Amino acid sequence: MILNEMKKGIVFDIQRSSFVDGDGIRTTIFFKGCNLKCKWCHNPEGIDKSIQMLYYKDKCTSCGKCVQICETNTKNCTLCGKCTIFCPNDAREICGKEYTEAQLLEIALKDKSYYEGSNGGVTLSGGECMLQIDFVEALARLLKKNFIKTAIDTAGNVPYAHFQRILPYIDTLLYDLKCIDESLHIEGTGYSNKLILENLKRLSKDFNGEILIRVPVIGGFNDTKEEMLKIKDFLSNINYCKIKLLPYHNMAKGKALAQGKEFVEFSVPSTEKMEEFKSLFI
Repeated sequence: MILNEMKKGIVFDIQRSSFVDGDGIRTTIFFKGCNLKCKWCHNPEGIDKSIQMLYYKDKCTSCGKCVQICETNTKNCTLCGKCTIFCPNDAREICGKEYTEAQLLEIALKDKSYYEGSNGGVTLSGGECMLQIDFVEALARLLKKNFIKTAIDTAGNVPYAHFQRILPYIDTLLYDLKCIDESLHIEGTGYSNKLILENLKRLSKDFNGEILIRVPVIGGFNDTKEEMLKIKDFLSNINYCKIKLLPYHNMAKGKALAQGKEFVEFSVPSTEKMEEFKSLFI
């Protein structure tokens, strides 16, 4: 494989000056496509691997300007983007854009001085960025060549060979862990967690960088002491640096509805419950 030939990846968001996706000040790049179907997904616009049109019905006033400007009367969308320009209420939005690794490097380099001063860098997230492994490998290699620390945010549900390709170029793994109980994982995400857990075991032996475990705490799903203790027990045999419990929020509701998807709401764990769970891992 020739890594220096120009590739393209599909990205749905780029957040500069982020403080939540790894250490320091970061640029987080969100890639399209995910092979889990988490009922509580915080980035539902990242599930589909293709570029798509989002329609926010609650913003629409039925003014008809999108239909007037659209060559297909909005029935067979070609993603030309004209309707997003002429809509006075921002009810339409194209989600996803193709980038080359050189274009993303150019964006990342704008904040290189901030990375260096804060122990920050670039985080490749999603969706599941590892599904675009050819492009992500090329980008990570380019970032390393430019002395930018790189983190991968992954749910781990990919062949281990994908990790073997990317490990030489990254410094940190942000590894999502929903639960240990397989039947519960299937219920919440639609898929088994066997590969996810096995990959984490292998990574803890093979990866020389930092592994940060991130657990979304979902009210009515995994917010029990029993499940948290199962996670703790599993991690007792894993070489990782930190664990972070992330409370559920429903801020993705509008984005899910804009895709015509059903949105399942869960309860937000109380502050007291979150503190109780955190104390288990001390």
